[in-house]
Amino acid sequence: MNIANWLTIGRIILVPAVVISFYLPWNWSHQVASSIFAISAITDLFDGYLARNLHQVTRFGTFLDPIADKLVVAVSLVLIVAELGRWYVAIPAAIIIGRELAVSGLREWMAELGRRSKLAVTWLTKVKTAIQMVAIWMLLYYHPRIPYNLVYLIFGLILLYLAAFITIWSMFRYLRAAWPFLSEKMVATSDVSEMS
Repeated sequence: MNIANWLTIGRIILVPAVVISFYLPWNWSHQVASSIFAISAITDLFDGYLARNLHQVTRFGTFLDPIADKLVVAVSLVLIVAELGRWYVAIPAAIIIGRELAVSGLREWMAELGRRSKLAVTWLTKVKTAIQMVAIWMLLYYHPRIPYNLVYLIFGLILLYLAAFITIWSMFRYLRAAWPFLSEKMVATSDVSEMS
C-alpha cells in the first residue's frame, strides 16, 4: 500500500458520502454532495500523478483505480437521473455508463491477449473525463428548490451531452484499434465451429 492507493480507496469511500449527503433534507444538501464529488475528482488526478512520479505504480492500484472512477461516475449519474427524472438526462447518462462498461470489457479482453497497450488512454479520453466531471459536478450542485442556480442545470446538461458525444467517438476509436484482434478471434472461432 502507498499514498496513491490510499487515495483510490478514499475515493471509493466517498461514494456513499455523496449519496447520503445528496438526500439530506436541506436545501444545501446538493452543494455538499457536489463538493464531495469534487474532492473525489481531484484525488483522481493526484493518485495517478503520485503513482507515476513516486514510482509507486502497483498491480493493486492499476486494478482499483478505474473501478473507483467508474463507480463514482455511475453512482453520481444515477442520482442525477433519479432526481431530475427526464429522458433527456437519462439518455446521455446511459451512453456514458454503457460506454464505460463496454470499454472495460474490451480492455479486459485485450489484456488477456497481451494487447492492452493498444487501448491506452488518449488525450481525447482525458478531455472527455474533464468535461464529464465538470458536468456531473454542476448537475449534482443544482437543486430544484433553489431557482437562482438554474444555470448549473443548463450548462451541466450541455456539458453532459458534449461528454456523451466524445464518449461515443472515443469508444469507436477503441473499437477500431481492437478490431484486428476482434476479427482475428472471430475467424478462429468460426474455423473451430466448421471443424466440429
